[in-house]
Amino acid sequence: MLPRSTSRGRKSVCETQDTRSASPRLPRPPPCLPFSPPHPHLPPTPLAHLIWMNLLSMFWTSLPPVSIFTILAICAACVLITVVVIYSCACFVRNKKLRRHGEILQNGSNSSTTGHTPFLLPAPVLNCGATSASSNTSYASFKRRPSYSRLDDRSKDLHEKLSELTIQRCRVRLFSVNMEGTFGRVYRGTYTEEDGVEEEVLVKTVTDHASAVQVSLLLQEGMAMYGLSHKNILTVLGVSIEDHTSPFLIYPYQDYTNLKRFLQKCKLCPEGVAHTLTTQEVVDMCLQIIMGVQYLHKKKLLHKDLATRNCVVDDKLRIQITDNALSRDLFPADYHCLGDNENRPVKWLAIESLVHKSFSTASDVWAFGVLLWELTTLAQQPYAEIDPFEMAASLQDGYRLNQPVNCPDELFSVMAYCWAMNPEGRPTFPQLHSCLQEFHAQLTRYV
Repeated sequence: MLPRSTSRGRKSVCETQDTRSASPRLPRPPPCLPFSPPHPHLPPTPLAHLIWMNLLSMFWTSLPPVSIFTILAICAACVLITVVVIYSCACFVRNKKLRRHGEILQNGSNSSTTGHTPFLLPAPVLNCGATSASSNTSYASFKRRPSYSRLDDRSKDLHEKLSELTIQRCRVRLFSVNMEGTFGRVYRGTYTEEDGVEEEVLVKTVTDHASAVQVSLLLQEGMAMYGLSHKNILTVLGVSIEDHTSPFLIYPYQDYTNLKRFLQKCKLCPEGVAHTLTTQEVVDMCLQIIMGVQYLHKKKLLHKDLATRNCVVDDKLRIQITDNALSRDLFPADYHCLGDNENRPVKWLAIESLVHKSFSTASDVWAFGVLLWELTTLAQQPYAEIDPFEMAASLQDGYRLNQPVNCPDELFSVMAYCWAMNPEGRPTFPQLHSCLQEFHAQLTRYV
């Protein structure tokens, strides 16, 4: 007879067996697998799956620790290679688009039958003496002016403007160098019309070592005043782009000289004594400049670089405003780069143009005030004592140019109003014209 305790033990075992039959227990996974046992209410795991998981666990645990890091390194290298490939493809697509965009800008359509001919590529040699109808229609007449309905269309592409003003290069003869910079030159020369008549011209071009960017800048800035017609505006008359490395911009020549160079010569006259312009002459020159700028604004154009270097004058003190093509090269001391890879006329710019690159008719008024200061000082350098990088802070602190010696208070008051901090507080060009015209009348009465 078994002890009671043993009997109870068997009963306990039977109870346990009954419990298993009522709710069968899932097989316990091997302790080596790196996951938790399945939920008791899930169906039993198939035997093949358990075997596969056992093999996977044995393989994983059999790898030495260094192999794990090797796998991670390989994965990181693959990710890095993928990123590099994607970036390279993006750069290739971007460069392809840029090249295509450049080709579109440089190409123009000469006729609907011949297709597109590159404007900035060397053109075939032409017969300069040809007077056929085809020759007349292919090249712009030197004295031809587009109609005003076309002039007001300022959204023309550069190649379309060039096509209207293209002239034969062999009709241009270069003589003396008028001005020269690092990569730019201004020549005196002649242009021969188809009827054989020669006309004196000024020719802006670049040297052989000019970059493609400098060539493009010459054309873009030189065509800024394309087609304008005003007695106080010097506009381009023709363009020769047969040699794409050194295009010609043709301007009329009437014994003009650069206004800044003229003022500097007045300061260093042969007698050794500075030749100071009279107040009446200064005011008269200002009135001419104002009329030229008013015409530009009427045509919805901002000059953005109004200064004596961008004006020409003849021996009768007649003024014409020019574009700023080659000005950065011919007058490098007037332009500074403030870390943005752009040479700007920092000491002529309005405060909003200097800080925010915002331009308006009011910013042209500011520059006109500096130009007036140049006239009264015979082209002294404005703000010579201020570092270009400190210009914005100095202007915001209220620093302005001093009144020049022998400058009438009336003229200096005009300058000071032009340099108001708030653009809306500056006078308009019609107001400047009215004020200076009245002052000019007063000076005339005293003479």
